[in-house]
Amino acid sequence: MSRSARPAGEPVQDTARSAGLVALGTGIAAAAVGTAVIGGFVAAIARMVVTPDRKRTERVPIVAVDTGRGTVTLERSPDTELQGRYSLWFGSGTGHMRVGDVIGTTATTVTRRIIAVDAGDPTNARRGRWGGWFYLTPGELDVPVEDVDVPTPNGPAPAWVVRADDPAAPWAVLVHGRGVTRAETIRAVPVFRAAGYSVLLASWRNDGVAPKSVDGRYGLGSTEWEDVDAALRWVDGQGATSVVLMGWSMGGAVVLQTLLRSASAHLVDGVVLESPVVDWHAVLKSQGQALKLPKIVRKVAQRVLRTPVLHRFAGLHRPVDLRELDMVARADELDVPILLLHSDDDGFVPSAASHDLAAARPDLVRLEVAHGARHTKLWNHDADWFDARILAWLTEVVRPQDRAGAR
Repeated sequence: MSRSARPAGEPVQDTARSAGLVALGTGIAAAAVGTAVIGGFVAAIARMVVTPDRKRTERVPIVAVDTGRGTVTLERSPDTELQGRYSLWFGSGTGHMRVGDVIGTTATTVTRRIIAVDAGDPTNARRGRWGGWFYLTPGELDVPVEDVDVPTPNGPAPAWVVRADDPAAPWAVLVHGRGVTRAETIRAVPVFRAAGYSVLLASWRNDGVAPKSVDGRYGLGSTEWEDVDAALRWVDGQGATSVVLMGWSMGGAVVLQTLLRSASAHLVDGVVLESPVVDWHAVLKSQGQALKLPKIVRKVAQRVLRTPVLHRFAGLHRPVDLRELDMVARADELDVPILLLHSDDDGFVPSAASHDLAAARPDLVRLEVAHGARHTKLWNHDADWFDARILAWLTEVVRPQDRAGAR
């Protein structure tokens, strides 16, 4: 090629190279934007997993309220159509009624008996929030109730105490689940009292009653156990020699971590779990599928939670490793009897992990399977079933008086 021809060709090569660089730059920019968007989405999912609900949404349409007949008609759903006794909040949480038997249904609605209106005027309510608490305070059970403060790492956590007549009675410590308060646990007070127990209904960090943690985030059991540990120390100070822990939903995860980590775990002679989170991987997989999240998003979100530095994108003060909370994998570390109550129709926390834990430790775990009941509402659906199974297990397996006497 002649020298004169060389300059004519070079601009063409430079143009091609420039175009390639522009295209590459555009691709890198697009990839960076895409990565930022995906990364932001993953971080948002990770934050959602560990962030307490600031506002409880009222999602159940209220079709009609007939105070004369004492009925409420709701949009029909797997929750509202089930027999049993439930709570219905309305008016942005300012109103509360208790509802009972289903007395009529259509293809789209269900009409239920109103047991009581505890607060507010439901006649103008258009939406409500369905729940399983039923009782709002232990005083509604006509039992003696004390208000106490349990010293925890974040400050004094309010608790209710219902004492047995016998000062030497064993203790039950009741641990509520995610997004609710200690009122959730009142339903178990009668059966423990019938078995001769004193009962502590505990609150724990970030539940809206107990003090907040430094980060205001859930540890999914990895931090909350410290507050149950404090509750164990409190009952120890009351002379307790035998304790049964009971946890609902995420409260089950909290109780199981207490068993593994608490210096006071030697006081615990048994555990009752209702609709428990035994393995967070199974729960997040189920919820991710319900939300149609790509598997990779769920996996990366879990990595964000457990990885130092990255955990701060979820707002966590310290990492949360879901692998440490997998009690099926750690089943061999358990050493006290467990009564596991779970519905195969739970609808939120799949019962599969509960079945797996029972299969892994048949020497310790008694699994009682309900059908039809929804998440944390086994008592609501069938109180007789709920009470009978706990009472039988306490009598047949734990035998606190015998064990306490043998110490």
